[in-house]
Order: sequence, then C-alpha cells, then structure tokens
Amino acid sequence: MRVVLCNCPPDGAADLARALVEDGLAACVNVLPGVRSFYVWDGAVQDDAESTLLIKVAAEGVDALRAALVDRHPYDVPEVVVLAVDADASHGPYVHWVRAALGG
Repeated sequence: MRVVLCNCPPDGAADLARALVEDGLAACVNVLPGVRSFYVWDGAVQDDAESTLLIKVAAEGVDALRAALVDRHPYDVPEVVVLAVDADASHGPYVHWVRAALGG
C-alpha cells in the first residue's frame, strides 16, 4: 500500500479526487482544504492557496495513478510524492480493504 501526496488548486481538488476513485486508480482520496504553500517557481517565491490530496493506492497501482495525475493535473509540474506504508504496523483490515477496493 502507498499514500500519495498531491497538492492542487482548491477549485479542482474534489473533481480530481472523485475521478481517481471512479476510475479505479485510488481506493480513497482525502481532500485537505486550506493549505497554504510557499515555493520557488520561475525564480520567485510563490504564496498560494491549495488543497492537499491524500491518495490511498495499492503499490501495484502507483504507476497508473502517477500517469493519471500528471495527465489531469493543471500544474506544469504537479506534486506526486509516494510514501510507502508499513503494512505490518498499519491496521490490517484497512490495508486489506485498500487492496480489495482496487481489485487486488
């Protein structure tokens, strides 16, 4: 199992989250609104409102999920950060549910 972090504009976060689940690319997506991001882009510090997507996916589905995020995301360089989950230390039934929800 993996958790993928992806920040995006607040006005498109829910639609992107729903599409990932409906298309079978994610078992669950949490949308965390009200994120304020500071970063350097085009040589200047940016200060933007964003929403963070916490995306739960089976390890085998990461490549397809990443491709979909890069394709559908409005940013030129979308954030796609994949975090490994310690399945043994996590709640087993939830890890099983993520895999089962994605056909695994």
